[in-house]
Amino acid sequence: MTDAIDHYTLYGAPASLYSGKARSYLRAQGIGFVEAGPGSDRYLNEIVPTVGRWIIPCMETPDGTIIQDGADIIDHFERGPGQSLRRYTAYPTSPLLLAVAHVFELFGGEGLLRPAMHYRWNFDDENLAFLTSEFALFAPPNLSAEEAEQVFLHSSGRMRKAAAAFGVTPESQPLIETAFHEWLDLFEAHLVDHPYLLGNRPTIGDYGLIAAMWAHLYRDPAPTMVVKQRAPRVGRWVERMTTTEPYRHEYDGDDDDLIAGDVLPATLIAMLRYVSEEYLPEISAHVAVANEWLAEHPEIEPGTNGLDDPATRGLTGGRGLVGSGGAAFAWRGIELTTSVMPYRFWLMQRLHDDLATASADDAADVRAVFAGAGLDALLDLRTLRRVERAGHLEIWGPLD
Repeated sequence: MTDAIDHYTLYGAPASLYSGKARSYLRAQGIGFVEAGPGSDRYLNEIVPTVGRWIIPCMETPDGTIIQDGADIIDHFERGPGQSLRRYTAYPTSPLLLAVAHVFELFGGEGLLRPAMHYRWNFDDENLAFLTSEFALFAPPNLSAEEAEQVFLHSSGRMRKAAAAFGVTPESQPLIETAFHEWLDLFEAHLVDHPYLLGNRPTIGDYGLIAAMWAHLYRDPAPTMVVKQRAPRVGRWVERMTTTEPYRHEYDGDDDDLIAGDVLPATLIAMLRYVSEEYLPEISAHVAVANEWLAEHPEIEPGTNGLDDPATRGLTGGRGLVGSGGAAFAWRGIELTTSVMPYRFWLMQRLHDDLATASADDAADVRAVFAGAGLDALLDLRTLRRVERAGHLEIWGPLD
């Protein structure tokens, strides 16, 4: 790296789903930062060579350290050297609330990809002019209008193909809209009494959810009307998740307390049940496919992804979005096949790892609540090898 900077720099883009998770955290915690685009000279010439691939978000710290991935950026301030800069922790101390928060971190970043991709790429009349302008922010600022348009056409063409890898097909599209309406209804009902997912401040679950809910499902023209008309409280949650100032308009009290850590509101149980129905079959199928592939390849060296390209995000190739290695599963009466990405397993392991530190009684309580929501199987899902992150890449750990 060249000379260090004197501030935090977030490399991301407003239209980027995963940038939204990190940006929301930094704003909510009042941590000062500058945002730069992935077309900037420093990103292209310094950040990309350091992380080994073009990917956002990345953050550069004042001492020149590069951090890639929203969860790792958050953990720099939660569990790393930046702890003194945050206002409050994103990780609940209650084992039950922490487990619930991890569920929605996983679901928000991965389980909401179908509606995020559908509402972005299947509503050209409403979205295209907006997206053409937004995607120009991914490109170097000195491009001509014609060059920027070519960047958009290339990127949008790739992402339209990627939508199918997330299960967006002509057959699934009406079901995706039904599912998204159900999600909005459940979240809207929960927000009647709670300004955030688990009480009076955001947690890692909120930061997971904001990724898709902000970049795609609230900023893009087509879905924002759905949110505002069907679930205005959800819209206001999105807005306060993207500000630094406390929000007290419609809720009593001025503390930052979370809900009681022993009994969950019925509205939250309903949201967990939705995750069990909407996402558990998919992640279970992904684990099964990954384990079959890992069993067939015991020769994989620990510390690698087992592929020729160390930067690939898909299980068996590709960059994750359109990589091979798909998993088939039943969803709302049809069969879908979606791409398997080890990164999802890494996020799931965060739930497992934190729950492993709980007492036996607390772990049993978590399992009982999850069983009541039909989600207890998530606690037992394991890949044959752990997914680890090293050198800004997802890699396989040793074979157990």
